Amino acid sequence: MTHRQPLNAQELLELYENIFDHSYNWMVVVDKEGHIILMNEPYCTFLGFKVKDVIGKHVTEIIENTRMHIVVKTGEREIGDVQQIKGNQMIADRVPIYKDGELIGAVGSVIFKDIVELDSYVKRVSTMEKELDFYKKELKKALGSRFTFDNIIGNSSSIEKAKEMAVKVSMSKSSILLLGESGTGKELFAHSIHNSSPRNNYPLIKVNCASIPSELLESELFGYEAGAFTGASKNGKPGKFELADNSTIFLDEIGDLPLSMQAKLLRALQEREIERIGGTKSKKLDVRIIAATNKNLEDMVKQKLFREDLYYRLNVIRITIPSLRDRRTDIPLLAHYLLKKLSKDMDRFVTDISDDAMKLLIAFDWPGNIRELENTIERAINLVNKEAIINVNHLPYYLREQNSDVSGLIHGEGLRDLVAQLEIKEIKNALEVCDQNKQQAAKYLGISRPNLYEKMSKYGL
Repeated sequence: MTHRQPLNAQELLELYENIFDHSYNWMVVVDKEGHIILMNEPYCTFLGFKVKDVIGKHVTEIIENTRMHIVVKTGEREIGDVQQIKGNQMIADRVPIYKDGELIGAVGSVIFKDIVELDSYVKRVSTMEKELDFYKKELKKALGSRFTFDNIIGNSSSIEKAKEMAVKVSMSKSSILLLGESGTGKELFAHSIHNSSPRNNYPLIKVNCASIPSELLESELFGYEAGAFTGASKNGKPGKFELADNSTIFLDEIGDLPLSMQAKLLRALQEREIERIGGTKSKKLDVRIIAATNKNLEDMVKQKLFREDLYYRLNVIRITIPSLRDRRTDIPLLAHYLLKKLSKDMDRFVTDISDDAMKLLIAFDWPGNIRELENTIERAINLVNKEAIINVNHLPYYLREQNSDVSGLIHGEGLRDLVAQLEIKEIKNALEVCDQNKQQAAKYLGISRPNLYEKMSKYGL
């Protein structure tokens, strides 16, 4: 390999002159008195001069509305200044030149020949920014993991305990089993765990075991080779496990997985490898498993509906997500969060929930949990007219008629009193669980010990 010798002074000078004359920007250089030293040919042509005619002339004689002679006096640069030349609004930069700390001149350049050109440039940049933002969002969607622990709303002791456990184990490679009723937010936890893990540069791969027909499950999970069966793609297809290599796979509704597939899944988890349908070679994978179900897998194991060995393979770390009725103090937070989110999505101006309506929301048992609460808030937003507040009459009939023994009657108590009674119940329960040990009770509740003492004093406990 040959190395080119550095350019000599004459070659460098010719190169710089060539760059100067062929620059897209119109350029001029003046000395400290404001006399023109250099001006490139495109600028001279626009002004109606030849280069040889402008050299040595004072800049004010050649360029109308110039400020080059001012810049060499002030020594201050002027960037993006609007200058009118021959009836055109142009954008110019003027920068002083220093040598050994002494000002010896200035260089000026016309960046945009007219405002229309600038406007076109701004529009192109704006379009590029919008496109970049769009593709970023699309990439985020494609990666499939949009949520973090900040999206898990609530500060009750039960949800804080579940979240604390999830945060701790997010850095681990161990399998996680998420348990909880339908609508409690198991998928939200799976997203959050993946996003907090070292694998978050790769997509979270999601599989709903209940929604895929049993005869297609194996090919969906493990993929297939070309011609493996009738209708198979001629190029074959990778399965979800291959797509989750170096990442996380979320197996939702794992309790609905057929027994025949449970054995194949167990082998994949034990051997850390898969084999495509119709394939002859196994492929080693590094996949982290998060499984979720609303079913009682222990009962299913006893009934021989779920393999015991697979259950223990999945149940390395178990996180139980509380139902909404077990975290009623979070309902106001969740309701207002959903109100703000849905109002924006639906382009409706609904700003608040009345105290009476909130009392009903707190008192209801929510068998469908957060998903049902979200549907109820969405329904109410659609019914609100000019008042911009969700009232009792905007809630479903069955909810208005619901009779609950949670902290007393629905009617006749202020919202603050109802929440206070729920806090009292939580504190008493924590003290009972922790054998009246206040330090442990505070930890159980997810609050500081001084905060616990303050609340106990406030409620006379």
